[in-house]
Amino acid sequence: MDEEQKEVTEVRETNVQNGPTNVQRQAVTRSQSVPSGVLARRVVYYIGGALLALLVVRFLLLLFGAAQGSAFVDFVYSLSGIFVWPFNGIFGEPIFGASLFDSSTLVAIVVYGLLTIGIGKLFTLNRTTAEV
Repeated sequence: MDEEQKEVTEVRETNVQNGPTNVQRQAVTRSQSVPSGVLARRVVYYIGGALLALLVVRFLLLLFGAAQGSAFVDFVYSLSGIFVWPFNGIFGEPIFGASLFDSSTLVAIVVYGLLTIGIGKLFTLNRTTAEV
């Protein structure tokens, strides 16, 4: 992913004396490559963010008592169920009518959020803040 942009700048020197203006042209090359550690961190944050968004949608659907006959609701529950499964049964699940306060999903959001930040930070531990 080494992309280089070439930027041409024009430097003019103006003399006070009578006569033509001297013009110098300089080619300036600026490299915009991203270090591999930073790129890996971005990938981890992207995947973790997508997972967290899915879990938040699951939590809200359960909280608002979404109908399980809907294709979208069933898709979200089946896709996110594998990620919530390890946390089932840690806390009780209070049910309020059709609404369910899914504490397993909340625990999963916290755990996966911390894992995402921790794994992402591992890729850039040896970098200074200027390089990140």
